Amino acid sequence: MNNYLENLDEKIQKYFKILSKEFPEFLNDYINTPEMQKQAGISVSCGTIYSKMYNQMWYSSLEHSVAVALIIWNFTKDKKQTLSGLFHDIATPVFKHTIDFMNKDYEKQESTEELTTKIISESKEIMNLLNRDCISINEVSDYHIYPIADNDTPKLSSDRLEYTLSNGLGATEKIWELEDIEEIYTDIVICKNEEGIEELGFKHKEIAEKFVHTMGKLSRMYRREKTVFSMQFLADIMKKMSETDMISIDDLYRLSEKEVIEKIEQCNVDNISKYFKIWRNATKINTSDTLPLKKYSVSIEKMKIRYINPLVKNDKKYDRVYNISKSARTDIKRTLNYKTAKYTYLDFEF
Repeated sequence: MNNYLENLDEKIQKYFKILSKEFPEFLNDYINTPEMQKQAGISVSCGTIYSKMYNQMWYSSLEHSVAVALIIWNFTKDKKQTLSGLFHDIATPVFKHTIDFMNKDYEKQESTEELTTKIISESKEIMNLLNRDCISINEVSDYHIYPIADNDTPKLSSDRLEYTLSNGLGATEKIWELEDIEEIYTDIVICKNEEGIEELGFKHKEIAEKFVHTMGKLSRMYRREKTVFSMQFLADIMKKMSETDMISIDDLYRLSEKEVIEKIEQCNVDNISKYFKIWRNATKINTSDTLPLKKYSVSIEKMKIRYINPLVKNDKKYDRVYNISKSARTDIKRTLNYKTAKYTYLDFEF
């Protein structure tokens, strides 16, 4: 049996150690199943990592899932909740939320989640492990039932916390160091929110402000022109290739991104390989507030706004940082009011 940690980049190992000083051994069996290992070939970058417009570290969907599980384990020591976190992205296809764009799910970006239960239930290895551990599929197939694992925006959950930390570590853009992550993470506790439900929150306002400031930068990056263009471009390629039987919908869930890119590079339908190469080698994107003529352009739709307004200790109670911090309120407003150009494009017709 492979020890998952042994093959990880040293930086990621140190990051995981911050999230949980103990790596629960039972996770190894589940991580080594084919369904989870498939996630090792998918980047959390939604495909943007493959263009020269970006300078991002490789961080896989599997690493994200394990990190979420470690956060949950650190705060709850609950095996079922931890496994629900591990499985929460098991239905992630290649290029991640790009496929939500293909499905026209710009705002929620949840179009692939319904496959989670199906994938788990059809995995002989996972089901055998669950039976061994006396856990039912209903207890681990929907992490939304555990508020520490997941909750509604703008609350702080393990999933939302993890992708903010790792994206700021370099998966989206290098903004902070491991020392910053440790400072933020060690300030987090479980508290009760306005509804009397458990939620992750901060002990100190200054740390919450630091977290919100970086989260705001990342949120705007998720919606910047080159990111929206790249996701829609990859979605359109996948759509055209599936319509011409060059790739199947099943392939999106079965293959790695490396394998799909090989198919794209060999596809001459509608000059797909040619235009993909142009995008890969592009170092900047063009923008316009009017529709560009004879260009492949993307109209920036109403996008999902990812932001967090965490709880923070205020005297003897917990309050939303927006209510008690002027700087956090400014950062959150800037995130919510962020505007892009109406169109973004590259110089080819597709």
